[in-house]
Amino acid sequence: MDDKPNPGTVSGSSELLFSFGVIADIQYANLEDGYNYQGNRRRYYRHSLLHLQGAIEHWNKESSPPCCVLQLGDIIDGYNAQYKASEKSLELVMNVFQMLKVPVHHTWGNHEFYNFSRDYLTNSKLNTKFLEDQIEHHPETVPTGSYYAYHFVPFPKFRFILLDSYDLSVLGVDQSSPKYQLCLKMLKEHNPNMELNSPQGLSEPQYVQFNGGFSQEQLNWLNEVLTFSDTNQEKVVIVSHLPIYPKASDTVCLAWNYRDALAVIWSHECVVCFFAGHTHDGGYSEDPFGVHHINVEGVIETAPDSQAFGTVYVYPDKMMLKGRGRVTDRIMNYRKEKPFPFLV
Repeated sequence: MDDKPNPGTVSGSSELLFSFGVIADIQYANLEDGYNYQGNRRRYYRHSLLHLQGAIEHWNKESSPPCCVLQLGDIIDGYNAQYKASEKSLELVMNVFQMLKVPVHHTWGNHEFYNFSRDYLTNSKLNTKFLEDQIEHHPETVPTGSYYAYHFVPFPKFRFILLDSYDLSVLGVDQSSPKYQLCLKMLKEHNPNMELNSPQGLSEPQYVQFNGGFSQEQLNWLNEVLTFSDTNQEKVVIVSHLPIYPKASDTVCLAWNYRDALAVIWSHECVVCFFAGHTHDGGYSEDPFGVHHINVEGVIETAPDSQAFGTVYVYPDKMMLKGRGRVTDRIMNYRKEKPFPFLV
């Protein structure tokens, strides 16, 4: 593991307010090593559990423990479904997470839906909505749809928002339901390929079956929460399995309607950063509105002699991601002024 200087001790005159952990794409399965769908990147299915254990041991030993950990989705691999091992593998990973001394917030990715239906996930330990915070006298900030999203306050004047990037999706949904038919129609309108997981020839290559999107209902809810945060002068961190900013991701791995999500975020001044997983490669870009987009490198493609997790240290003027192993260090300064409108 890399032994990098701890930003919690080298931040200059800024006072450390709190910290939180991030980890993405664990994708555990009780299988020998394999490769991605293109056959060019190794996947360490069994060893991902050891990486998770190492991350938890690190967070538990930190002198100032993180307030929470954000698990960015794809906690077990889709192969588990093929071998009828989904529940057993999930139980194994969740038992490891029980060693963590602070709360963990789970987002849902495509591999959750390869293994389980949305109804199953809603009633499982991967539903951490019970950790949400309510905003008094603002009922519009309470999520009311079938989407899995919520917000919480880890520290005064900081709000974290978990989004459901498979709110629009053909994965994990009953194929006889109107929502499935609507999402399949939307997908096929943008992707005429016989193989809906193939982006070949697409002008909008994110429209593949392993991605999803945000309903208008969820985006309206997000807009209400961000409006409150603007008024309350809060700093906001948004979390999603799917990234939404092309310069921080490859173009295939974006949310279907990433532009709609960006339009909502860019109409507010409170958002500091957007954390996502999904790509496994990692990525970073600061958009024209000063929002930092961070794709966290995936555990599943991390060699046994490395690591893939990070701790984000929060200061009055910035956030600093201290990466471990192949997760890159980042400094995310808070924006000072709003720029002119800019389109992706």
